[in-house]
Formats: sequence, C-alpha cells, structure tokens
Amino acid sequence: MSIKAATLPASPLQPETTSMFDQPKAVWAIVFACIIAFMGLGLVDPILPEIAKEFHATAADVTLLFTSYNAVMAIAMLITGVISTRIGVKKTLLTGIVIIAIFSALGGMSDGVTALVLLRAGWGLGNALFVATALSAIVSLSRTGVAKSIILFEVAVGLGISVGPLLGGELGSISWRGPFYGVASLMVVAFLLVTTLMPSANKAAGKSAPKKKASLLDPFRALKHRALRDFGIAAFLYNFGFFTLLVYAALVLSHLGLDTHGLGYVFLGWGLLLAFTSVFMAPRLQKRSGTIKSMCIQLTLFAITLLVMANWTTDKNVIIWCVIISGAFLGNNNTLITTAVMNAAPVERPTASAAYSFLRFIGGAIAPYMAGKLAEWFNPHTPFVVGGVCVLLSVLFLLIERKHLVHVDKAEAH
Repeated sequence: MSIKAATLPASPLQPETTSMFDQPKAVWAIVFACIIAFMGLGLVDPILPEIAKEFHATAADVTLLFTSYNAVMAIAMLITGVISTRIGVKKTLLTGIVIIAIFSALGGMSDGVTALVLLRAGWGLGNALFVATALSAIVSLSRTGVAKSIILFEVAVGLGISVGPLLGGELGSISWRGPFYGVASLMVVAFLLVTTLMPSANKAAGKSAPKKKASLLDPFRALKHRALRDFGIAAFLYNFGFFTLLVYAALVLSHLGLDTHGLGYVFLGWGLLLAFTSVFMAPRLQKRSGTIKSMCIQLTLFAITLLVMANWTTDKNVIIWCVIISGAFLGNNNTLITTAVMNAAPVERPTASAAYSFLRFIGGAIAPYMAGKLAEWFNPHTPFVVGGVCVLLSVLFLLIERKHLVHVDKAEAH
C-alpha cells in the first residue's frame, strides 16, 4: 500500500529534539539504496568525454544519456502511485532497484551511443519507481517525524549525487564501462538490505494507508492546486540551469584539459557542498527568511554563477570554482523546495511528489540536449547564458505567484 505520512506538527526545517540519525535499520537500508540510486544522476558525468571518444559521438549525442534518463523518469512518475498502491511500497522499491541493476549492467555491455541512450531510459524507469516511493517510506518508518525525514532524504540525495561523479571518475579511468558495473553491483547489496530490513507494506503503512488505490489521473488532479503547479513550473525552469551545469560543464572542462579523475573530484566537491548545505544551512535560511524568499535568493545566486561561467567559459579555474560553489545554492534550494512541495497541496505526499517530479524532470530532459545543440549552433558560452536566464525566470515566476504560496510558509511556521 502507499504510505501517507502523519501531519507535520512543526516547521519541516526547524530543529527537533530527536536526532535525525536515530532511525530504525529499515530507514538506513532505504537511505543506502537512495544514495546508490542517485549516483546514477552524476555517474556518467565524468565519462561523457570518454564515451564520446569511444564511439566517435558529438557532445549533443552523449547528452542524450541524461535526456532519455530524465524523460522516462518524468513520464514514469505518473504511474508510480498506481503501481505502489497495488503491489505495495516495499515491492515497488525492490522493483525499481532490480530495474536499475539490470539496465546499469546492460549499459556496461553496450556497443554504441544509441544502445546506451536506450538503456539509460530503462534505468530512468527504475529510478522513478524507487525515488517516488523512497521519501514517503522513510517518513513512515522514521522515528523523528517528517521534518528530519525530509532532510535525511536530502542527505542521501546529496551523497549520491556527490559520490556518483567520484565513482564514475575512478572506475571510468580504468574503463568507461566500469561505473555501470559498479552501480549494478551496489544495487544488488541495496536489494538485499531492503529485502531483509524493511518490514512488509502493511506494517510500514499501518493505519495511515489510504483506503483506495491510486489512479493515473491523481497526479494531474494534484496539479490543479495552484501552489503545487507553481513549484513544478519553477523547478522545470530551474532544472535548465541545473542540468546545464551538471552535463555541459563537464564537457567544457574536458575540452579545457581536465581528465576523468579531475572531473570526478570537481563534481565530488560540488556534491559534498550540496549535501552539507541541504542539511545544515537550509533549515537556518528557512527559519530566518521563510521558504519562498530563501528559494529566490538561492536561485538568483545560482543564476549569477551560471552567467559568470558564460563570460569565462574558456577559463578552467573559473569554471571549476563556479561548479563547486554552485553546490551550496543547489543544496539549499533542493531542501527548501522539497519541503515546500510536501506542504503545497492537500494531497498525499507521494502524489504531490509524483506530480511535481513530472514537471521538473521534463526540464531535466530538455536541458542537456539543448545545451549541446546551443553550443553547436552558436558558441560555447550560449548554454550557460540560456541556463542562467531560465533560472532567473524561475525566480521571477515565484515572485509573481508569491501571493498563492504564502500558505506554505504559514503551514511550516504553525
């Protein structure tokens, strides 16, 4: 059954008396699996140049590894609720893990960019099934309440995103196939941990399980709530900047002479800063300035960073430091917007997450390929300019819609 978290008694980002790390083994099993699952986001980042070289592909061709992954994730998010309410949360998580492991291993055996792109699409399906239910599972099984459950989830996201490029860089220096086999192996471990440590769906859901099965229309109905739709649109725009940084910046740094090891360490620094700020800075920002204002500030700083990269695209040191520093802005924003989405509409949290993720991953699907094409059509600076402008548009959109989002801050302050 689907998991519906209890009503939040305090601000999701304010400190609570119980330690965030005081969790049952089942939660740690899911957190570990989350880290591995989110490795997939940045895993291929350091090896994109090697894949392009191996298969004589263009920059735009290899960006399709992210486009197919995110496009399938966006669409699959719409069916995750239907699946989880029929086979149960635990089986949905395990199904996602198995699919990730299979397609990751097959990716390591592929013999061309087209095959890799298609296999990454399958990987995206597995990730959608896992990610869409992981947060609600952690919330339901946690001892610390919704607030710290969300932050713990963001820790897993940050660690996965940061470790992914490092693993990709280290194993990719041996062979570009190595990272794919590495994730497949780790997912086998995650499968065993979740199987043995997570309770059955009925025990996990308890009395909070919904009485009816989810419908394919539920995410679309959820988007009728203006606040949830607004956050999804803002994330759609913001992801243009996010994936321009994640994908295109790696290709730029490779062109400037950074090898696979170097790319791995640069994005490790980016990911570690992202994880640190999502846990330790975002709660303070939310408490001091409120969610919406804090989001707008962080997104504005991120947009400025992208525009700096646009101006100094040929300066390797500037690009490296901008990539790393941007992790702070992205980490803060990720936690802030995730918490806001959970309080944006009076719908079940898995449904809200699926609806929001559908919109944001569409942006994540378009941005990587568009960045590669913009560089081909115009010049190497253009993708960063477009990414920065899209992030600024997300800020402008949030400011325009702010009067429809004030209830989010009020709910968190209650």
